Amino acid sequence: MTQAQTENASSANTPMVEDAPAPAPVPGSLHALVMEQLDEDQAQDIVSIPLEGKSSIADFMVIASGRSTRQVASIAQKLAEMVKKAGYGPVRLEGLPAADWVLLDAGDVVVHLFRPEVRSFYNLERMWAFGDAPPVSGTA
Repeated sequence: MTQAQTENASSANTPMVEDAPAPAPVPGSLHALVMEQLDEDQAQDIVSIPLEGKSSIADFMVIASGRSTRQVASIAQKLAEMVKKAGYGPVRLEGLPAADWVLLDAGDVVVHLFRPEVRSFYNLERMWAFGDAPPVSGTA
């Protein structure tokens, strides 16, 4: 059993607490590798959203920004290469030619890399925070 398969098996039995802050990346995990690489490549405003219990697409969604299309493309290519070298398999990349919004699907971790203007327009953090935000009061 590979390290990634072992992590998947152990994370499947872990209950999720709704109001808990995002868990710290487990050293040696795919999530930790992604977070470290984004930090090393000077990505900005890195946000990790736990998806366990919210969606079956991945365990984590990571959202980050680059200062320009060139930096977004460079971060995406380097991250995809590092994930593959670490033994987590190939990464699917979408949006690389324009590099305004690049999606990396690494299986258990999905990464969205944006230029800042595009990120603020789509505001994915708000969209995926539906279970974490306090309820809005109906009285004024």
